[in-house]
Amino acid sequence: MSGMAGSGSGGRIRIAVVFGGRSAEHAISCVSAGSVIAALDPDRYEVVKVGIAPDGGWVLADPDQRLAITDGKLPEVTGGTAVSLVGDPAGRGLAVLDPGAAIGPAFTRVDVVFPVLHGAYGEDGTIQGLLEMAGLPYVGSGVFASAASMDKEFTKKLLAAAGLPQGDHVVLRDATGAISADPALLDEAARQRLGLPVFVKPSRAGSSIGISKVTDWAQFPEAVATAAAVDPKVVVEASVPGREIECGVLARAEGGRPDASLPAEIRLRPGVDWYDFSAKYLDDSVDFDVPADLTPEQTAAVQAASLKAYEAMDCQGLARVDFFLATGPDGRDRLVINEVNTMPGFTPISMFPRMWAASGVSYPELVDRLVRSALDGGTRIAR
Repeated sequence: MSGMAGSGSGGRIRIAVVFGGRSAEHAISCVSAGSVIAALDPDRYEVVKVGIAPDGGWVLADPDQRLAITDGKLPEVTGGTAVSLVGDPAGRGLAVLDPGAAIGPAFTRVDVVFPVLHGAYGEDGTIQGLLEMAGLPYVGSGVFASAASMDKEFTKKLLAAAGLPQGDHVVLRDATGAISADPALLDEAARQRLGLPVFVKPSRAGSSIGISKVTDWAQFPEAVATAAAVDPKVVVEASVPGREIECGVLARAEGGRPDASLPAEIRLRPGVDWYDFSAKYLDDSVDFDVPADLTPEQTAAVQAASLKAYEAMDCQGLARVDFFLATGPDGRDRLVINEVNTMPGFTPISMFPRMWAASGVSYPELVDRLVRSALDGGTRIAR
C-alpha cells in the first residue's frame, strides 16, 4: 500500500466489502464476505459493509446482517441504509440516498473495494465496469477477464487458443421455452460424440446452480430447461472421468508473475453422485485433500497450467483453476481444465483460502495481499 494514508479513522484504509447481489449465488456471496470481513485487520482497515439486495438495491448493511449459513438457512441482504455508488471519480465512494440517515457526510469515501460477488452482476465484468467508471481501485480481474471467465463458452475458446486442453462440449444458444424440447437442439451425431453422461450447465453461472447430470437422453429437455432458467445460453459437456483438482493463483503486490498454490483435490464420498450445490455448501458429503496427493511432476504440471490459464484469460489479482486429472491406459496423465473462477469462494470451507493456507499464506495474509495488490495497481482501463 506504499504507506498511503487511508480515508478511515486513524488513517486506516477504508475498504468497501460488497456482497450479496442479484445472482443465484447471492447467499454464498454473503458467506464469503463474512469470512473476508473477519480476516481484515481492524488496526489497518476500516470496513464499510455494502450489501446488494436480490432486487439490486445497494445498502450500508445493518449491524445485525447475517453473513453465515445458520442451521441450514442461507443468508440474504434484507435491509440497511440505501446508498449508491458515485459514478464521478471525484466522489470516491458512496452517496447516501436517504436524507434522514445519520451517516455523516453526504459521501462515504472509500479507498478500495473488495467485490465479494459471485455470478451475474458481480463476477461477470458488470460491477468491474462500474468501479472503473467510479475511479475506484478494486480486488480482482478487470472487465474483460471477468466477463470472459464467467462465460464458459468463451473461457473454452480462449484456453483452447492458448493450447490448454478442453473437454468435448456443445453450446446451445437461446435454449429457452419450447425449443428446449426440440430434438434438433442436439443432433444424433453430437450425442454420439459426447456420449453419456453429460453435464448440462448455464453458460454464465457458478456454484453448480442450474446444472444437471444427464444419464439418459430422455432427461435432456428438462435439464436444458433447468439451465436455461438461469441463462439462455447453455453448455452441454461430455463427462471427463478423473480426479477433481483445483489450484489457486495469486498476484504479487509488487508485480511480476503471479504465484500458484499447492493444488487440492475434491473427493466425493460413497453415494454422492457429483459435486452439486448441496454437496458444496450444505451437506457433509465430500472430503478435501489439501494439498492433493500428487507426484511432484503432477503438481508442477497443474501449477504451470493454472498460471498459463490465468494469463490466457488476462486475469488480475486472483483466480481458481479447476481441472480433471486422469491417467490413461498408457500411464500418461491427461489434464483437462474445467473452469476458471475470477472470484472464487471465500467461505470457511472454500478451497481457495485453504490451498493458500497449505502453501504458507494464512487467510488474513491472503486478504491483505489481495487488497495491497488492488491498491498498488490502481484502477484499470476497462478491458
